[in-house]
Amino acid sequence: MTEVITIPFKSFSPKQLDLLTWWTPSRSSSRFDGIICDGAVRSGKSLCMSISFISWAMFSFQNGSFAICGKTIKSVKRNVAAPLLPILRGIGFEVSEKLSSNLFHVSLHGKSNTFYLFGGRDESSASLIQGMTLCGVLFDEAALMPRSFVEQALARCSVENSKLWFNCNPEYPQHWFCREWVKKTKQKNIYYLHFTMDDNPSLSPKIRKRYENLYSGSFYDRFVLGKWVASEGLVYPFMSDDNMLYELPDVPFQDFAVSCDYGTVNPASFGLWALYQNSWYRIAEYYYSSKREGFSRTDEEHYQALCRLIGDRPVSQIVVDPSAASFIEVIRRHDRFPVIPAKNNVLDGIRQTSSALKNGSIKICRSCTDSIHEFGLYRWDNSGKDSPVKENDHAMDDIRYFVTTVLNHHPDDFFVLASDR
Repeated sequence: MTEVITIPFKSFSPKQLDLLTWWTPSRSSSRFDGIICDGAVRSGKSLCMSISFISWAMFSFQNGSFAICGKTIKSVKRNVAAPLLPILRGIGFEVSEKLSSNLFHVSLHGKSNTFYLFGGRDESSASLIQGMTLCGVLFDEAALMPRSFVEQALARCSVENSKLWFNCNPEYPQHWFCREWVKKTKQKNIYYLHFTMDDNPSLSPKIRKRYENLYSGSFYDRFVLGKWVASEGLVYPFMSDDNMLYELPDVPFQDFAVSCDYGTVNPASFGLWALYQNSWYRIAEYYYSSKREGFSRTDEEHYQALCRLIGDRPVSQIVVDPSAASFIEVIRRHDRFPVIPAKNNVLDGIRQTSSALKNGSIKICRSCTDSIHEFGLYRWDNSGKDSPVKENDHAMDDIRYFVTTVLNHHPDDFFVLASDR
């Protein structure tokens, strides 16, 4: 006799219920070898998928091994394991973690299975999962992982009746996951569910409206409408609105920081940021183009310009283009300012910057004319790749470094599942 497991949510949408039960023997969809859920952010697909994945595993197997994969170990812990494990305990599963091995065991009524956590950050990550034999694998944000890692994990699923589970937000139409999986679900015998924000009953109209206001252009089409669309036009089209620019406030600032995109042949762009009431204002900048000025500057000359930009303000940190090792060393050698290499994921940084500009976490002052000029020129590459044109991007890069490294800096995530395998 199969016991019914109740999950403590107020309600599920029809789409969520479909995701939770598609694998059950009474459903015709159980004949599929896997499932893909794509669509809008905050549409309720990720948590329902992880609950469904564990429930299917516990119903179907005993002493089996399963993989739960995210872009990084930290992200799979934060986005999947952290919300999932308390829910599993709440509905009657016994869960135990192995702190040093990135895994947890789940038991119920004499059945027990093991779930391993993996990060698929880059091509080298495929080696992490080699040699395993799996009964099933779940990919959280599959489109953010390299194809080699995903395909290596899929090759591990050799147990009879194993199933493949994917969820993601859309990227550009030429993305390998869209071409090889989303557009070939019938060929690969995959059940497909497309989610919108309307499929998440826990999302209030107010919060839904906030998300709609956070994105524009292709990001709106992808994250709000859930479409696989190409990037085109300006990267930050909303910055052409004069209301997106601010006067320099005459207030007592709480903190100061600087972001640097360094160049000798290419322009160097440094931004001075000041914090007031949870908003960082770009209050001044240094922009030096050797083409425009007719001669290049040395690392030391750029450092002296940095000092003039800062003045006597108590700067808490300077973030620098991570490839500018010589300039970082100059700052360190002078031992006046704390300096750290910036995080440099371009597309993810653009997403974060777009949200920060629209929600007011960062504000560009009208005096910053060089960055304002670049906002009007910074465009997507129309070749089909999901990347911006590498022109007129120096202030854009330093702003992105600030957002990813200072504004959205998070200390190491604490969690009970630790260290790479």
